[in-house]
Amino acid sequence: RLQESRERLSVCSKLCYAVGGAPYQITGCAIGFFLQIYLLDVAQLDPFYASIILFVGRAWDAVTDPMVGFFISKTPWTRLGRLMPWIIFSTPFAVISYFLIWFVPDISSGQVMWYLIFYCTFQTLVTCFHVPYSALTMFISREQSERDSATAYRMTVEVLGTVLGTAIQGQIVGKADTPCIESLLFIGKTNSSVAMEELNMTHDTGSLTDTRNAYMIAAGVIGGLYILCAVILSVGVREKRESSELQSDEPVSFFRGLKLVMNHGAYIKLIAGFLFTSLAFMLLEGNFALFCTYTLGFRNEFQNILLAIMLSATLTIPFWQWFLTRFGKKTAVYVGISSAIPFLIMVAVLDSNLIVTYIVAVAAGISVAAAFLLPWSMLPDVVDDFKLQHPDSRGHEAIFFSFYVFFTKFTSGVSLGISTLSLDFAGYQTRGCSQPKEVNFTLKMLVSAVPVVLILLGLLLFKLYPIDEEKRRKNKKALQDLREESNSSSESDNTELASIV
Repeated sequence: RLQESRERLSVCSKLCYAVGGAPYQITGCAIGFFLQIYLLDVAQLDPFYASIILFVGRAWDAVTDPMVGFFISKTPWTRLGRLMPWIIFSTPFAVISYFLIWFVPDISSGQVMWYLIFYCTFQTLVTCFHVPYSALTMFISREQSERDSATAYRMTVEVLGTVLGTAIQGQIVGKADTPCIESLLFIGKTNSSVAMEELNMTHDTGSLTDTRNAYMIAAGVIGGLYILCAVILSVGVREKRESSELQSDEPVSFFRGLKLVMNHGAYIKLIAGFLFTSLAFMLLEGNFALFCTYTLGFRNEFQNILLAIMLSATLTIPFWQWFLTRFGKKTAVYVGISSAIPFLIMVAVLDSNLIVTYIVAVAAGISVAAAFLLPWSMLPDVVDDFKLQHPDSRGHEAIFFSFYVFFTKFTSGVSLGISTLSLDFAGYQTRGCSQPKEVNFTLKMLVSAVPVVLILLGLLLFKLYPIDEEKRRKNKKALQDLREESNSSSESDNTELASIV
C-alpha cells in the first residue's frame, strides 16, 4: 500500500500530462481540414503540385514514426529524462516550421519546394514531440491503474484539441472574405486573356491579403498554444526512470518482433478493416471544405459546418464508450461507422440546403467519434491475443501501435494526393467563384460515393476479425491466469532465496 501511494499521481500531474496531447491534435486538425483549400485558393498552387505536397508530406509523416521511435530507443538517459529532451527541444522548431507552412512567400518560383520542405519539416518535428509523449505513459508511474487514469485524461484533452483546432483555424480564417474570380466560360476565347487581366485589375486584391494574414494569425495562435502546452507538460510531469525498469530477460530484436507482429492474423485483419474506414473519413476531412465552398455554395459557412462535425464527435465519444462496453466492440464498429452511410448519400443526392448540411455534419460527427475511439480500443485486445500466442516474446506493444499509425498515414497521403490530382484532371479553377460541373461531380464522389464504398469494404473485412466479446473474455481470463502463475512462481523463488540466506 505504501508503494502504491508513492506511485499515485495527483490530479494536477494527470492534467499536465493530458495537456501534452493537445498540440498534435490541434495542428493535425487545422492541417487536415484547411491545408488543401489553402494551397489551392490562397497560395494559388496548381492542383497537380498541391497533390504532390499533400502526398509527400503525409507519406513522410508516416515514415518518421518508426524512425523516431527507433532513435528514441537508442537515446541515453539525461538529467531531464530520456523522452523529455525530445519534447522540449523539438517544440520551438516545430512552431516555426508550422507558421511557415501558412506563409505565402513573395517568390515567383520555388513555392512548391517552400511548402514541401516546411510541411515535411513540421511533420518530422511534431513526430519528435508526439512519439516520446505517447511513450511517456510508461514512465509516469508503475501502477497500471494510474496509467489508465492518466490516459483517460489524455483522450479527453485530445478530443477537445480537435475541436479547438477546428474552431481557431475556422473562425479566424472565416472572418476574412477570400476573393474569387468569376468563371470565363461565357467570355469569348479570343478575349479570355484580356478579360482575365481586367478581372484581376478590378478585383479587390486587398481581400486576398486579408485572407493570407488571417491564416498567419491563426498559425500564430495555434503556435502559441503549442508552446504553452509543451511548457505545462515539461514542468508538471516528472519522467521516472524506475517506472520503466524491465525484467531481466532480453526482449526480442526489433526486426524479429516486427515479423511476428505482421504474421499475427488478428492484427492484419484489424488493420485492413480500419484502413478502409479511416480512408473514408480522411477523404471526407480533406475535401469537405472545398465541397461546402463550391458544390454546396456555402462559402461563408464551411468553417461553422466543420465545427459542428467536431463538436458532435466530442459529445458522442462517451456514448460510444458506453455502447461498446454494453454491446461489444464489433457491434459498435458496425453500428457506429455504418451510421454515416445514409447521410453521406443524402448530401450528394439532395439539392443544396443549409439545414440538411448541418444535419449531415452532426451525423458525420457521430460516426467520426466511433472511428476515432474504436481503433485504440480494439488494438489492446489484439496485443493481449498476441501475448497468449507468443508468451515468451515481449516488448512489442510499440510495434503494434506505431505501424497502425504508419499504414494509416501513408495510405491517407496516397488518397489525398489522388483526390487533389483528380480535381486537376476535372479542370479545377484556382480562386474561381464557381467550378465546372466536372469538378463539382468529382467533389461529390470524393465526399460521398468513394467514402461509402470504402466504409462498406472495411465493414466486410471486419467480418473476418476473430476477436469477439467471448474471445476477448477468454483471453482476459487466460492472461490473468498467466500473471498469477508468474507471480506465484516469483514469490516461491524469493522465499527459497530468503531461506538460503
